[in-house]
Amino acid sequence: MNLFSLLDQAAARHPDRGAVFRGTEAVHSFAGLRSRALRLAAGLRAAGEPGDRIAIATENVPEYVELFFGVWAAGMAATPVNAKLHARELVQILEDSGASTVFVSPKLASGLEETLVGSPAASCRRIVIGGADYAALAAGDEWTGPIDPDPQALGWLFYTSGTTGRSKGAMLSHRNLLAMTIAHLADVETVDEECSLLHAAPMSHGSGLYMAAYVGRGARQVVPASSAFEPAEFLDLCDHHPGCGAFLAPTMVQRLRLEAERTGRRPANLRSVVYGGGPMYVEELRRSLAAFGPVFVQIYGQGEAPMTITCLRRRDHADDEAVLGSVGFARSGVEVAVVDAGGRPLPQGEVGEIVCRGDVVMAGYWNNAGATADVLRGGWLFTGDMGSFDARGYLTLRDRSKDVIISGGTNVYPREVEEVLLRHPDVAEVCVTGQPDPEWGEIVVAFIVAEAGRDTSPASLDDHCNANIARFKRPKRYLFVDGLPKNNYGKVLKRELRERLVAGA
Repeated sequence: MNLFSLLDQAAARHPDRGAVFRGTEAVHSFAGLRSRALRLAAGLRAAGEPGDRIAIATENVPEYVELFFGVWAAGMAATPVNAKLHARELVQILEDSGASTVFVSPKLASGLEETLVGSPAASCRRIVIGGADYAALAAGDEWTGPIDPDPQALGWLFYTSGTTGRSKGAMLSHRNLLAMTIAHLADVETVDEECSLLHAAPMSHGSGLYMAAYVGRGARQVVPASSAFEPAEFLDLCDHHPGCGAFLAPTMVQRLRLEAERTGRRPANLRSVVYGGGPMYVEELRRSLAAFGPVFVQIYGQGEAPMTITCLRRRDHADDEAVLGSVGFARSGVEVAVVDAGGRPLPQGEVGEIVCRGDVVMAGYWNNAGATADVLRGGWLFTGDMGSFDARGYLTLRDRSKDVIISGGTNVYPREVEEVLLRHPDVAEVCVTGQPDPEWGEIVVAFIVAEAGRDTSPASLDDHCNANIARFKRPKRYLFVDGLPKNNYGKVLKRELRERLVAGA
């Protein structure tokens, strides 16, 4: 099944209903969105072949929606790119994917042109979104040829966020994306035509992945006029559009809560906030529940199994610290296990690597057989994340396997230390990592962002840790910083923090 069929069916049921909005202004009805996508498909097929990779490098814009469905109608693979990447990183993705066309925003176009000089990707056709070439492409005749129904065809070449190195392209088929969509509707949200998806998070990542579920249900896509996440604008849009849902990174949830507390505003139509992509600490979750009520759902997934490994449902968000600190149960259609270094299942309570299998798991990495063999073994996806199951079946993440700190021969899981430090009243944000040490192998280091107007000391933080965790887990160094480096998806870049430690040493 080609995902274009979701739009085809929605347009048949709801032709005149608003499908895409920029802020509060309607851009397309469902019939108009379908027509626009088919016109783009015809233009793409006139210059390319089925299976071509079509890159999209832009901030959040309404055109994202028509481009995805146009690419799928053309039998090609969407290759969205993080808009905050450096132009060199964008060119690396164009080179790796062999993209035949890149749709690029005006903001990114000039830097891309300069960087493409001398690159193997220089032959890639560039079309500026909103420009004359784009307008001409979208104004032609509709595609009337066959639409490839092969569910195994490549639908989305998903480049990993690259927090630990160069990005890899996870090959997601239409079957993978449909399995993700069905699991979303089964486990996460009840969506109908009276709902809206607010694209506050990047559409190149989680927010864009949920586009299919909302289109399939005849719900509207709402792209902020700012093309970004602005908490005040988000609250305004929740007051205007019906049944608002959004995918937000945990750092975005925190910013939204702080804005709501500062202004005393509560969004009138906020129905659901799906959070994921990084750790949501228990203390922040409690504060956000108090501010917005029971609207939260947590998902744990990866680009390799998009958005779909486990889920902590709305009803699971009771005031139980062990549950709130977990990532919930296995999603519909996904099998999840925790295994040792030899791939053998571990009993409840023991920490090991999280593995999963199911229709949502990617086929492999694009042109990277070595990396594929590292993570796809015996039918399982080896996630690189460490975790454990409790007696009730809740899965708790400990850390990425590469982030575990081994100090004096003992494992220290950074997230456990971070959870404790965030309960200190003077701490706003924290990131814990390891620093090489000749005596201990590694020592625990905490980067601390203080609450505005507050001051604290290492002695106060030590006392707090000693009252809550074993002494060997307590940081040996506290580094006070103004902010933590994050990528476009809100993930803390631990690699940069480790580099600071090495440079300082």
